[in-house]
Amino acid sequence: MTDLLKFSIPGKPEYVSMVRMAVSSLANSIGFDVEAIDDIKVAVSEACTNVVRHGCPGVQSYEVTCEVCKEQITILITDRAGGYDMSKYQMPNPDEPKEGGLGIFIIRALMDEVDIFSEIGAGTKIKMVKYCNCK
Repeated sequence: MTDLLKFSIPGKPEYVSMVRMAVSSLANSIGFDVEAIDDIKVAVSEACTNVVRHGCPGVQSYEVTCEVCKEQITILITDRAGGYDMSKYQMPNPDEPKEGGLGIFIIRALMDEVDIFSEIGAGTKIKMVKYCNCK
């Protein structure tokens, strides 16, 4: 059985922590361990922060959709802001660290599956999946 929850979030930084808490509560309810919940919270924070920081000025809201079943949680974060050209994304160089630019790298490191769909002028969707090795 799959449950679907959808949130419409104002495009303001003060709501990122609320999304973190809601998604971590969902993950806890299906039996994810503390470490996996922490990974999910960080990935969700990074994705939401990217919307708030890099979306077009004046982004009114974005959507967070969670599909929950006993084996996994799928989180889709969708904005209708400016979008960006993923072909220009460069992996960060660990030998030359700099501030910023690590969000996508962090999300990919923490989640089991990550797909990013972005189109200039149409917005961005980040789909993140975490599998549960629940008892």
